[in-house]
Amino acid sequence: MQTLDEMLGRKLLTPAQHAAIAAWIAQAKTPEAIRRMPAPLWRTLELASVLMDVDADLTRPPPMSLEA
Repeated sequence: MQTLDEMLGRKLLTPAQHAAIAAWIAQAKTPEAIRRMPAPLWRTLELASVLMDVDADLTRPPPMSLEA
């Protein structure tokens, strides 16, 4: 939910989109249920994720350790 709140704060989601996505996620019991989110909401969430570069942490190499 923190990421959704940040998307709202950055104006990447409208208050209505934020509420609808949050409600869907709250009632979903599994990742599969989340993926059944209505297409318009899913596209909105995907676009906001891209604009925030949410996946960047997954694609960056780990930092070099200074410990030997």
